[in-house]
Amino acid sequence: MADVRRAGHSRVTGQMARDGMLERALAVLGCFSEQEPALTTAQIAERTGIALSSTHRLLASMLDKGLLMPVPGRRYSIGVRLWELGELSPVSVRLRECANPHLMRLYEATGENVHLAVLDGATPQTSAALFIGRITGRQSIPTLSRAGGRDPLHATGVGKALLATRDAAWLARYFTGTRERETQHTICDESALRAEIDRARARGYATTREEMTLGNISVAVWMPSVDGLPPAALGVVVHLDRADERRLAALVTQTARELHADLRDGD
Repeated sequence: MADVRRAGHSRVTGQMARDGMLERALAVLGCFSEQEPALTTAQIAERTGIALSSTHRLLASMLDKGLLMPVPGRRYSIGVRLWELGELSPVSVRLRECANPHLMRLYEATGENVHLAVLDGATPQTSAALFIGRITGRQSIPTLSRAGGRDPLHATGVGKALLATRDAAWLARYFTGTRERETQHTICDESALRAEIDRARARGYATTREEMTLGNISVAVWMPSVDGLPPAALGVVVHLDRADERRLAALVTQTARELHADLRDGD
């Protein structure tokens, strides 16, 4: 009996150690950002709260497994192995790869920034628009979004389109969170934002006007749901001076319809 208890304790202890290693590795990866893609050992130790000696050992293990890579200045950045694994996600293999030709045609028809985003977050309060596809050109107006980047739902066209797909219970939880004012035009008030969602549902597309970036208008459409994929939306961002909202809405809606048909036929 004692041997059984010791064996059970050993298994539990081993599992806790493995879970601890995973948590520490995730903490290290969470230190990196678009603004700081490369960090020193000391910076990582300070931000994770892991002892410096333990950080050295952990980074060596993550380097060996390709989760991190060394860069000049005795710093580290995200490793290629993580990119390789990420490309196996259905969001890449199914959604983005199927969407790319459609995004290109939409770009050719508009000459403007084209975005594909999915809803991502552990809870409604922490959810954001995660950009998985983006096509831009020399004449397109600069935007803050990037592939792999996150933008708030309330301040972006694709974000509002994604909000329009959520039910009352989800939205009730979402509105308990905070919403930052990205520009002086950002709609943060719950009543006003709910009205925006209602308008989007009524007309079939969502818009923002200078709510994430000054001078821009965004027109976006949500995708019908597809089994095995998160909620998705696609849109275009153009300068206010050359925005034809109805034309853009028709083009984006048609693209979403064609993309959904391809996704459905591929199942």
